[in-house]
Amino acid sequence: MAGFNGLGLNLGNLSRLSKAESRSISAENPNGAKAGGGRHVDPTHDWSRDLGTGWKVRPCIVVDPGDTSVLADIDGSGAIQSIWITPSGSYRSSILRFYWDGEETPSVEVPVGDFFASAYTSYSVYRPLVSLPVCVNPGNAFNSFWEMPFRKHCRVTMENIGYEPLRLFYQINYTLTDVPEDAAYFHAQFRRTNPLPYKDVYTIVDGIEGEGHYVGTYMAWQVNSNGWWGEGEIKFYLDGDLPGGVVGRNVKEHGGECYPTICGTGTEDYFCGSYNFENKATKQYQEFCTPYAGMPHVARPDGLYQANTRFSLYRWHITDPIRFKHDMGVTIQALGWRAGNRYSANQDDIASTAFWYQAEPHAPFPVLPERDYLEII
Repeated sequence: MAGFNGLGLNLGNLSRLSKAESRSISAENPNGAKAGGGRHVDPTHDWSRDLGTGWKVRPCIVVDPGDTSVLADIDGSGAIQSIWITPSGSYRSSILRFYWDGEETPSVEVPVGDFFASAYTSYSVYRPLVSLPVCVNPGNAFNSFWEMPFRKHCRVTMENIGYEPLRLFYQINYTLTDVPEDAAYFHAQFRRTNPLPYKDVYTIVDGIEGEGHYVGTYMAWQVNSNGWWGEGEIKFYLDGDLPGGVVGRNVKEHGGECYPTICGTGTEDYFCGSYNFENKATKQYQEFCTPYAGMPHVARPDGLYQANTRFSLYRWHITDPIRFKHDMGVTIQALGWRAGNRYSANQDDIASTAFWYQAEPHAPFPVLPERDYLEII
């Protein structure tokens, strides 16, 4: 009988012994080598000049504008188990990418703030988030606990597409161990539409091909109209619901009436809230964080330069993953109210990050928008 491989950890199996080997990559041990930490030598380092090697000589790296730094380059079989990272600069200008088993195109390609469900957090402003797979702690420490298996190789990079050098503190904790045949690869894809064209439906993700399961949605949603904005339904198109897995404005053009297998009842309902996210006592939007869903931040107009209301929303499908065998696409409607007690198709600024596991190979991602289109202004 095979021993415990050290993956899929929870309180029920935490006591089990395993042959898995623990490793960690940081600026102080960039290769994750055994006994490889704290070895950096820099006689010019101001802070440790009186103490020498082993005394916090290289706690971070700097990624210059236009450069890409490799944060992890791991050979073997295992899984990333947690990530801690705290970057400077613009979080929309710092692009995280993950590559599994030598693939040429990334399985994860997301601005760092959106990957950690914190698009409207900035280097100078801390906004807490508490959930099971992602948390943001003082001051702006991003943490991920998604398990990310690989079988031959793992590479993680950070690209700086901004104007200023990026100072990056990070730690990637992983294990080297056998990965079961039925373990899928972690994926995350970012999209933004600003503004959403009138009567269009926002596409969170489409064109996913292969077998897998959808595990989470993060949305950064700026409302460009007055009134309640969250009547829109989320729709999951699974395994041929839309021919070719294509999701778009006019589903009828894809061969007749096309309907989703899973259809929500409203935006706040999908994110596990209700009745406008409103605190009935204060008559205001109420922020909340729970293990699986939340609205950790509402950016309100300040009467000066903050002119729009913005919502940060997450929903993790950890106990209820949405499984697909061949293809999948996800849309959500931007739907408010207008005169005559009628729905209004809103034209909001919407960004999303979709999280899922699937067997490789994955379909190509859309080209990431350019820097100015990514920027939140």
